[in-house]
Amino acid sequence: MMSSTSRRNFLRNGAVLGAAACALSRPEISLSALAKEPENRHPKIRLGVASYSFHKFDRAHVIDFMKQLNVTYLNAKDVNDHLPMKPPSATDEAVAAYKAAGIELTAAGVIYFPTKDSADIQQKFEYAKRAGLSLIVGSPTRESLPDVESFIKQYDIRLAIHNHGPEDKQWPSPLDILKIIEPMDKRIGLCIDVGHTARTGTDVVEAIHKAGPRLFDLHIKDLADMKVKESQVAVGDGKMPIRGIFEALHAIDYKGFVDLEYEIHEDDPLPGMIKSFAYMRGVLAGMEYED
Repeated sequence: MMSSTSRRNFLRNGAVLGAAACALSRPEISLSALAKEPENRHPKIRLGVASYSFHKFDRAHVIDFMKQLNVTYLNAKDVNDHLPMKPPSATDEAVAAYKAAGIELTAAGVIYFPTKDSADIQQKFEYAKRAGLSLIVGSPTRESLPDVESFIKQYDIRLAIHNHGPEDKQWPSPLDILKIIEPMDKRIGLCIDVGHTARTGTDVVEAIHKAGPRLFDLHIKDLADMKVKESQVAVGDGKMPIRGIFEALHAIDYKGFVDLEYEIHEDDPLPGMIKSFAYMRGVLAGMEYED
């Protein structure tokens, strides 16, 4: 009789095969590309995970899920002990656990800076420093941003401002961010969330090109309806121009990460995430991007 663990792995392996089969029906993916050995390929686009995708699960599950996804890059958030901000010993413990598991922390966030309170801002930069990170994915207010900038200079830690779509009165679109940060320290840039960006009516590919070197991070997802937040689906099942996004990132010589932020099926996100990674890897294989 099949154990529950074996059954779970069997179902998830089936999801991978199903995603690959589905990918073959898409014009941007070729059979010959999928057939190539992945270890012989060196894609420029580095795929990672935004840990909020697992916000209902603890750190031990995050590590297990990352292994099942075969992903080593993690943008971690202070949620459900993924990367706790307090006490400092908890941050150290989380960093050590990820390192032992072969997982590389690429950023912390989203971290909010709602006020000009220097003590609050410094605490969050100390948190990133303690975790050994050079990037915060954050959301300051327009009023607090100049104060945050002073800590960016002090700590030499970059800030990627995350846009949150039409509901966000501060930063709905990446273009809104670019207008404000253009004269500011070059360590202030963007984390483009492609789903939220599309919902503002902004062309995602165009936004990437306009951001250029100010693009520090990217959160990827797919939407069945490019205007509706609740229409999120597995990557490849919606209308997001995934290939165009990868082409734009390649064109600007993007050095950051493409983090899957999967915000649906929160009690069982792994099958949809497996399908999303299979699709994205298929697209990249078909594009034959190498270092």
